[in-house]
Formats: sequence, C-alpha cells, structure tokens
Amino acid sequence: MKQSIKHVFFDLDHTLWDFDKNSMLTFDKIFKLNTIDINLKEFIDVYEPINLKYWKLYREERVTKSDLRYGRLNDAFNALGVSIEDAMINHLSVAYIEHLTTFNHLFDGTFEILDYLKSKYQLHIITNGFEEAQERKMANSKIRDYFKTITNSEMVGVKKPNPKIFKFALNLANASANESVMIGDSIEADIEGAVNLGMDVIHFDYKNNNSNHNYKRVIALNEIVNHL
Repeated sequence: MKQSIKHVFFDLDHTLWDFDKNSMLTFDKIFKLNTIDINLKEFIDVYEPINLKYWKLYREERVTKSDLRYGRLNDAFNALGVSIEDAMINHLSVAYIEHLTTFNHLFDGTFEILDYLKSKYQLHIITNGFEEAQERKMANSKIRDYFKTITNSEMVGVKKPNPKIFKFALNLANASANESVMIGDSIEADIEGAVNLGMDVIHFDYKNNNSNHNYKRVIALNEIVNHL
C-alpha cells in the first residue's frame, strides 16, 4: 500500500454491515408478522441471487428503486411456486425496509478495524444503498461517528461504479484519488469503480470465492492491518 494514503473509503453493506445476516432475520420477522408460511432457508437461497441481479440492474439504471423492491420479492415467490397477492408483496417490500435496520449485526472485527484505522486515516463511506436506510443502519449499529463523510448514490444521482459518485465522495472528503483507498465487497462496483479513478483498493472477499484477480484481497476485516 502506498505510504501516501490519507483517506480510507468503505462500502457499507456486505463490507461492514452484515447484510446477509440482517436480511435473513428481517424476512423471518416479517413473514411471521404477516403469517406467511414459507421455509426461510429455501426462500433465502432463491432470493439472494435474485436480489444481486436486481441490484446490478439498479446500478445500471435499468430498474427503479420501486422496481427493485417489488421485483426481487415477486421473482423469489414465483421461483418457489408460492402464490402471494400483489398487495401483500408491496406491503412486504415496505415492511422489509422498515424492519431491516432493527437488526444491526456487523462483520466480526468491524469496531476493532475502525478503531485501528481512525487514528491513522480519515474514514469515509460510499454506498449504493438507499439514503434513509443507510443512515439508520450506521446510527443503530453505532458506527456512524467513525466516518467524516458519507456519500450515497441518491445524493449524487448515480451509483457505483459510475465515476461521478467516486469523484463526488473524494471532493466531499477533500481527498485526491492517489491518497485514497476503497474497501468493498463488489469487484464491479467498489473495486473496479475505484481503480478506474486511480484509487488504491482492498477487496473484502467475505465469501472467499474470488481469488482469481490481482487486487489486494482480505477475507476477514482484521486482515486489513496487513495493508494499512
């Protein structure tokens, strides 16, 4: 890692905030609240790749926020052969967002790595998540105060990997690309998006399934100390 690094930018979901775990707990809660009898593990196994597909479409401006929230649920229920009325799917899509931030599991080592980094660097967030949800996630999980700036895609009007969001975040942080590093889980959105702007990068490969690239890579947050 370059000695000139002064700013560390983090993605939020799937990087610090354990989205998969919190999402599963949220679905368990809203299905029970709405007496929907469905096998949670079977649903999650089908839902997760569908959700990733919709987020890719959302990043590419091919679906709207409402399309994403409805479509990922509708497609998952259809794939499982479960018949749910549109009104209930719309209700669940709202309930999911409302309850998601009541669960705030972070990846192991989140506080430790943030404590380690905060005395050495200025810390920032760049996220494609929805503004209202992301602010609640950071506040409720007690990590908000670690970050000097927070940039989300709704503020900028574009999503990672669009260079505009990285430029906006760098400007907000009063940072230059060559003194900044981006840490995130998505090779496309976080890593390649930042590299294209001249930033250094660390790929957080928490599922340990992407060792076939040349970027710096960690599978646990505490391994970041080996690079920063």
